[in-house]
Amino acid sequence: MSQRIVPFIGYEDAAAAIDWLGRAFGFTENRDARYEHEGVITHAELDLDGATIFLSTPEGYVSPRRLRESSDLAQRAYDNAWVIDGHFVEVDHVDAHFEQARATGATILRELEEPPGIGQRIYSAEDLEGHRWMFGQNIGAT
Repeated sequence: MSQRIVPFIGYEDAAAAIDWLGRAFGFTENRDARYEHEGVITHAELDLDGATIFLSTPEGYVSPRRLRESSDLAQRAYDNAWVIDGHFVEVDHVDAHFEQARATGATILRELEEPPGIGQRIYSAEDLEGHRWMFGQNIGAT
C-alpha cells in the first residue's frame, strides 16, 4: 500500500530544517520537488525509508519553540515529554537512530524505552524549531 497521509510541516527556516532533519533524523530531500519564491522555500519534499513529508516556510509562520517562548498557554501545553501535534515514525534501527539524533543536538524528550503493551521500543525528540517527533521500532524487528 502506498503512503496515504503526508504530513505538511511549517518551519520558520525550511532550508535550515531540511539540513538539520537530514543530519539528525536521516531524511533526504527530493531536490526536484523544491520550490522557492524570493529565496523562501514554499514547498519541499523529504523522504525517510520510502515515506514522505512536505515542508515549507509559510508567510508569518511561528515555530512551536518560539510560540512557547511568548505564550504561557503554549508553554503549559508542551510541558511534558509526550508528542503533541507531532509525528510518529517507524524506523528499522531505533537505537542507532536515537544516537544519531542525540549526537546532532536533537532535544531528547524521552529516552529509549519499551513501554508496556505497545510492542515498540521508542524515544521522543524535538527538532531545531520545537516540532515533536517519536521514533519507534517494533520489538523483535531487525
